[in-house]
Amino acid sequence: IYSSRFAGVNATDRQNLEKLLEQLASVEEVERTARFRCVMVFMRHAKDPSPVIAAGSWEGRILTSPSGESGFGYDPVFWVPERNCSAAELEKHDKNSLSHRGKALASLLQKLS
Repeated sequence: IYSSRFAGVNATDRQNLEKLLEQLASVEEVERTARFRCVMVFMRHAKDPSPVIAAGSWEGRILTSPSGESGFGYDPVFWVPERNCSAAELEKHDKNSLSHRGKALASLLQKLS
């Protein structure tokens, strides 16, 4: 929830990446696991007693240096093993189907249909 403020309230994506890489500098590659999580909730009204809840997760690893120009946030250091590249190197349509947000949205839409 606070990942956008990891390096401080007004930190840029670059500052967040730099702080993360600095803190993980001595961590071995096998221990640099990462996970993005997204939870979406659909409420029919403000007092809906049974909201529809869907979640998505995206497993990867943290690289030792940024790779790729696309995306935002932590994408340049988030290694996607099933594609053998960083999230910042993925085509947008691939990222949308693999990402935690894409998975959560697909789950939510399936539950609503």
